[in-house]
Amino acid sequence: MQREEIETVLRELFAAQRLAVLSTQQDGRPYGSLVGFDAADDLRSVVFATTRATRKFANLMADPWVALVIDSRDNRESDFHAAVAVTATGASREALGAERDAAAAHYLGKHPALKSFVDSPTCAMVVVDVDTYYLVRRFQDVVELHVRL
Repeated sequence: MQREEIETVLRELFAAQRLAVLSTQQDGRPYGSLVGFDAADDLRSVVFATTRATRKFANLMADPWVALVIDSRDNRESDFHAAVAVTATGASREALGAERDAAAAHYLGKHPALKSFVDSPTCAMVVVDVDTYYLVRRFQDVVELHVRL
């Protein structure tokens, strides 16, 4: 699979899906959260919004390394062969200042119903600087796309 084809699959999946499963760590133990996400046009980062008082935000501040899982499943038996899933791994950080404003504007383009949440002073825009995407298709066809080296 060529890089351009992988990027096309990722962009189509990200355009079709609104939610991702975020995996953080708490004292060396995994912790999962459902988040609304948005991917940068160049695929170098993924953004989500969260309240700073959440467990996931505390986990990110203690250890920035995360994984995000985004998939196309319909919860049908055919998903075992037809669903596409991607795991994005990288380091997270809170976007601040002009970067926060730009991230929020892009995010709200995908999630306009979350405007009051994003505009809240307790809301953080979290950027995941993606290192690698692991794309799984046809149940066991796995390819890697390294974004940062």
